[in-house]
Amino acid sequence: MARGNRGFGDLIAGGEGARPASRLPPRTGILGARENRLAELAGGAAVSRVHELVDPARCRIWEGHNRDYAALSEELCGDLIESFRAQRKQEMPAIVRRVANDPDHDFEVICGARRHWTVSWLRSHDYPDFRFLIEPRELSDEEAFRLADLENRSRKDLTDYERATDYARAIDRYYEGSQQRMVERLEVSKSWLSRYLELARLPPEVVASFGTSKVIGISHAARLAPLLKVPLTRERVVTEAVAIAQEQLAREQRSEAFLSAAAVTARLAAAATKRQKASQPKELVVHGGEGTVLARAQKVRGGGLAITVPSLRTDKAQILQALSQLLDRAVG
Repeated sequence: MARGNRGFGDLIAGGEGARPASRLPPRTGILGARENRLAELAGGAAVSRVHELVDPARCRIWEGHNRDYAALSEELCGDLIESFRAQRKQEMPAIVRRVANDPDHDFEVICGARRHWTVSWLRSHDYPDFRFLIEPRELSDEEAFRLADLENRSRKDLTDYERATDYARAIDRYYEGSQQRMVERLEVSKSWLSRYLELARLPPEVVASFGTSKVIGISHAARLAPLLKVPLTRERVVTEAVAIAQEQLAREQRSEAFLSAAAVTARLAAAATKRQKASQPKELVVHGGEGTVLARAQKVRGGGLAITVPSLRTDKAQILQALSQLLDRAVG
């Protein structure tokens, strides 16, 4: 019986009558390791990557990167600084792509902004020869976004708000506003992505009310999102948010801690559901000559009047005159 085409891995394993490579025990030793590696490459189980050591100054941060590079500091990158010093090198390469028509840079960093910042910091602090380890790749913007998202999705040093704003930018840039297309490409659930988009779409007044966007989580946005969809409650939430933002600013000026995110969310939600006290309907009264009440009227919802005549023993002409006065005062 004719056999199908044999792969490169099969050819490495033996001759025409040899069993498939997948059924053979792994080779040992230097030559065996090399053959196993070649088989992995041929079968797609491994990919050969080229790494380079470069001056970090020749690398710029990709504009679509989801990390606030300007906010990085010695404190935020302390773990990497300690590790790089101890190892005397950077173990994990940053993912970059080559750039053209930029005399100042050869690469832009897709994944590895903290590594780039750390190497730059070390070069200016007693390690002038420290080099930046990179892995150049050919990537479209959408591929770069997905790669950066996949690497950073489990990182705890990225805030929910940073992730949310990154997703909000990406859905328009790469997916033509289609949430369905985006979830398919990212391989996440629609509800998961929706929660982040709700956070990114909070009004700026609401974001400011937290004092810093770093503390806003998707749980806070989930509580406020339904209230922001209704014009009346949205107005109340935004009004309260402006007032809270002023309080937060005053706290900052006094070097006091901001109100907690939970406290801010609770106040905003309470403002949205707070019922306005209805003013008591105004009562109109017409008195007789001796101070007796001839008729009284009270405005009711809908613009009507509820008229009461306390005593029908009063002269009919006086009652009619009193009713006329009530109407004139109510209408006038």
